[in-house]
Amino acid sequence: MRLRRQNAAVVIVTLAFVQSLAFAKVPPADAHSDTHDRAEEELRQQQRQRILGVIPDFNTSNVQDAAPLSAKQKFRLALRSADDPFTFVTVGIDAAQAQNKNEYASYGQGAQGYAKRFAAAYADTFSGTMFAGAIFPALLHQDPRYFRKGTGSFFNRVFYSLSTTVRAKNDNGQWVPNYSNILGNLAAGGLANAYYPASDRGVGLTFDRAASVLVWGAVGSTFIEFWPDISSRVFRKH
Repeated sequence: MRLRRQNAAVVIVTLAFVQSLAFAKVPPADAHSDTHDRAEEELRQQQRQRILGVIPDFNTSNVQDAAPLSAKQKFRLALRSADDPFTFVTVGIDAAQAQNKNEYASYGQGAQGYAKRFAAAYADTFSGTMFAGAIFPALLHQDPRYFRKGTGSFFNRVFYSLSTTVRAKNDNGQWVPNYSNILGNLAAGGLANAYYPASDRGVGLTFDRAASVLVWGAVGSTFIEFWPDISSRVFRKH
């Protein structure tokens, strides 16, 4: 009962915070057809981006002044990543590692235990992608994409890429605190309490999961920032 009250308190506080942000002064979405068309073309380019021809890189924009996305476009972009075949491959590997280490022991072993771990791992991925990449960005008028800097000193680009974990562009192109990413990962971590074993639930674990995703997200952003540089050096044609 105490755990339920704690979880309820986290949800209530989060929702109250989101509501206060939702009613804050935010720039209106640009409804002009030419802007929408430009956003569609940029999205088409993004959705062809893959690292090594395999790993999805759909959420990266190489255009710093990219057209703002509509709520529908944000959801479509998030779903494109969530249902990509490579996502299911990584989820399968994650579930296999968890089973090998006997994590979430109450799930058991064998095919049934693996299926439960696979479902939980995919639920983590899907909810995190949707909350941080679509739901909160649509509510708070923030852009869920990573805008690659591509120029400047090494340390400047590292700092820039790491900082995007806690700051993002809003729909007006201004840099603001990345509430969507932070709240989205907290919401996904809280939702995990609904399907993980009782021994792997709680407010502390919710924040641990969110913090872990934020840290790995920062690492991933740094890799994405420098991947074109790495690729051009490793795979350049002589």
